[in-house]
Amino acid sequence: MTSLRRLSVTALAPAALAISLGWISPAQAQAQDSDALQQELAEMRAQMQAMASRIDALQAQLVDANAKADAASAQAAEAKDATKGLPKVTWKGAPEFEGEGGWSFKVRGRLQADAGSISAPSGSGQDLGFGNEIRRARLGVEGDLPGGFGYKFETDFAGGDAEIADAMLTYKDGGVKVAVGQQNNFQSLEELTSSRFTSFMERAAFTDAFNFERRLGLSGEYAAGDMLVQAGAFTDNISDIGNTTNDSWGGDLRAVYMPKFGNTQLHLGGSIHYRDLNDSAASVRYRQRAFTHFSSTRFLNTGNIAAKSETSYGAELAAVNGPLHFAGEAYWQKVSSPGAVDPTFFGGYAEVGYFLTRGDTRGYKKGVFDRVKPVNGFDKGGIGAIQINLRYDYLDLNDGPVIGGKQRGYAASLIWTPTAYTRFMANYGRMEYTDAAIPTASGTKYGVDVFGMRAQLDF
Repeated sequence: MTSLRRLSVTALAPAALAISLGWISPAQAQAQDSDALQQELAEMRAQMQAMASRIDALQAQLVDANAKADAASAQAAEAKDATKGLPKVTWKGAPEFEGEGGWSFKVRGRLQADAGSISAPSGSGQDLGFGNEIRRARLGVEGDLPGGFGYKFETDFAGGDAEIADAMLTYKDGGVKVAVGQQNNFQSLEELTSSRFTSFMERAAFTDAFNFERRLGLSGEYAAGDMLVQAGAFTDNISDIGNTTNDSWGGDLRAVYMPKFGNTQLHLGGSIHYRDLNDSAASVRYRQRAFTHFSSTRFLNTGNIAAKSETSYGAELAAVNGPLHFAGEAYWQKVSSPGAVDPTFFGGYAEVGYFLTRGDTRGYKKGVFDRVKPVNGFDKGGIGAIQINLRYDYLDLNDGPVIGGKQRGYAASLIWTPTAYTRFMANYGRMEYTDAAIPTASGTKYGVDVFGMRAQLDF
């Protein structure tokens, strides 16, 4: 029995130990897991506390940023209120001021300094050779007025005395424009293109020979799409008003069709003009210099022709395509004379030009040639625009008993435009004359060579 008990105890002891160990191990594991969980929770609480602190900091920064933004907005509003009513200033060669209600004001002007030489066969008896002059020195103002009105006034000081060039009041409403005062009447494309933008130092011979000039009058124009119609009634140049030998009146009508086909700008124009001299003893005289203005020598001259009126017709053709342009005109001037003969004279030209600098083109706007704006001007670190031009210039002042002479002119020009408002030109012309008004040792048929240079600034 005793042996049996001993065997039982001996047999049960290992089992009890195993059971005891089995119950202790889970408890120890639970204790260890609890410690790890407490540590993780502590770490999470620390991270959440850090995040809360960061959020508080960000909220403080946001409040500060909003405060600064509100302050900046308030300052901007104050600045806007402070500048309210002050003019807006832009730059177009000179400052242009624009105010509320349609007001604007700009000082405008141009300076052209010319020099060159003229050579003719010996025996003409004329003072030729080197010459120079300030061709134009203009200063004026222009701007807009409330209600669609505008103004322009410009005076030329080049001759030593102040002469009014433009003096007009305008009104514009959509495509309609009305002008009253001293202004260009609608003679031709060449004449209406500003001297700032012409291809040569002087315009085609017929424009000067037929006495194109600004006159005092009332004009109107209407532009719609590709069409432009201009008309006006005019008296004399304002400097001649009051002169009893200059009390003429007349009218002009010009129409232009200016469609654009792809990159090609086309120009087709025509004009008609009438001028009544309004004086029974009136006369006209047509004459012309040799491709320059600094010499007063006229190699063509009709002398005085008794006249009652003038009637003239003009035709215009031009095109611009990238660096290339073409222009040509024909003009007929008929004189109604008290005598049996009513002579008709003719002038015209054809020219072609090309830009050597990439991207540059001749400007065109509203029926006339406009400003060249170099793609790579001096102000942009480039060399500006370089253009070459060739022209044939014809003038015939012979008809019936009137022998004023003929000109066949061949001209070339080189134009450098550093910026949109500066320009340098060099011209050469060979003028071939027949029946010239000034005889030489070789007769009245000879050639004259002309070279000229110009420096120009406008604003």
